[in-house]
Amino acid sequence: MTGFQSLLELLETGSELTIVCHNNPDPDCLASALALGRLAAHSGIDERRILYSGSISHQQNRAFVNLLEIDIKPFDAATVTDRGEDELLAFVDHSAPGANNEVPEGTPVDIVIDHHPADEIDARYVDHREEVGATATILTQYLQESDLELDTTLATGLLFAIRRETLGFLRGVTTEEYAAAASLHDAADLELLRRLSSPAVSSATVDAIADAIEHRVVRGSVLLSHVGRTSERDAIPQAADYLATLEGVETAIVFGIVDDDVSLSGRSTDARVHIGDVLQDAFADVGSAGGHREMAGGEIPLGLFADFTADDDQLTEMVEQIITSRLVAELNLSDEEDDDDRD
Repeated sequence: MTGFQSLLELLETGSELTIVCHNNPDPDCLASALALGRLAAHSGIDERRILYSGSISHQQNRAFVNLLEIDIKPFDAATVTDRGEDELLAFVDHSAPGANNEVPEGTPVDIVIDHHPADEIDARYVDHREEVGATATILTQYLQESDLELDTTLATGLLFAIRRETLGFLRGVTTEEYAAAASLHDAADLELLRRLSSPAVSSATVDAIADAIEHRVVRGSVLLSHVGRTSERDAIPQAADYLATLEGVETAIVFGIVDDDVSLSGRSTDARVHIGDVLQDAFADVGSAGGHREMAGGEIPLGLFADFTADDDQLTEMVEQIITSRLVAELNLSDEEDDDDRD
């Protein structure tokens, strides 16, 4: 595996390792962090920590952390900025300080392992493979190259992460995901996999998805919707996943207000649409957005809208109008919604 020995050599120079997850980490990020931590321990690093910012609100993400007993702590800037030469900093499933994380821009990074689209990545060790379907696939390949014994918890976490990131091997999957999953299967706890796949859903998530269904607007094969304000950030991608399955819909984008941000999530099976580029081009000047051809997301600071009004209903209406207008322009949609989906 290209570069794996370089990673091991770098880990062997470290006395501590801080692994920073991206904002609101998902199973792919969490499992990759867990695997990198195990490799670091195997290389002799006794002091290891996994940090995250945002929230772990998706029911599957909460179940993942709890059932696998992942030791993860809230982000602490001093941990990554005030460190010695032998205290290593790693990013998994993201690649740049200040982009989808709270690490100050310009902070030196030692290790980056990621599969998301990105421009130039600056780190001492970089394994960036846009062609693979999950970062967990890359970490699984590392484990195959190492002599580290694969335990049940790690195997289960990585296998679930690969399945979840590829929507059950249906989205962005490559032969590498199948090979990685096969190598993990025998060591995984299949009953635990079932429990992770079917966690309880909060009423707030159900309400948000219901709002997205109610507010949907379809223009050709594109569906746009919003959930208003919600406490469940991860309800937005869940709503996008669900609405993308509607008959005739090839691209679905859902957005909503969560705390002090507007959160967006997009899905597309239209070969003419790169949904990551759509969100990036539409909102890069006001926030952070982007992703893959079939799956993408973004966040826009709410302050850009809140400066105009303190009334929450007016704020929601303003957000809906501005976000929808940008998406309609970027996707070159007609001004009229389809009659069958006019609410």
